[in-house]
Amino acid sequence: MLASVFITGGWSTLRDPEPVAPAAEPVAVPLAFRIPRLTEDPKQLVRVNGAVQVGAGLMLATGRVPRLAALALAGSLVPTTLAGHAWWKEEDKEQRAAQRTQFLKNLSLLGGLLIAAADAHGKPSLAYRSRAAAVAGRRSARHARREASSTLSDATGSLRSMSKSAQQTVARQF
Repeated sequence: MLASVFITGGWSTLRDPEPVAPAAEPVAVPLAFRIPRLTEDPKQLVRVNGAVQVGAGLMLATGRVPRLAALALAGSLVPTTLAGHAWWKEEDKEQRAAQRTQFLKNLSLLGGLLIAAADAHGKPSLAYRSRAAAVAGRRSARHARREASSTLSDATGSLRSMSKSAQQTVARQF
């Protein structure tokens, strides 16, 4: 459900970027200046953003690498929100309220995406599993050390209880 708004919106801007490109220009050009190899053409950047939204939206919807997809969508949502819903720049009171509502909606979507990016679907995180494996490894090493010590102690006790000739026979074998 979260992905549907990105798939439809991304598809729309991917097919027809002209209506959105002028609004994207104040954010697109400075962004392109900071990121090497990124075009400065707002129309192309809007298309790239739309493609990211469609691709990552489909990945999120189908459960393919959902954490990465959610992060990609969150990354594409920030410039979209700043360019498309700059409510603080609006003069008209009604237009300002409408843009603020859209801005807050996108902020809510961003929160949902960040939750989706952090969600491990009931599985512990990689860091947790690494710590648990380290603890289990230390526990296993302590157990092996105790068992080896006990075996060595038993062998030493057995050797001490043997007669001298039996000890010499054992010593010759090793």
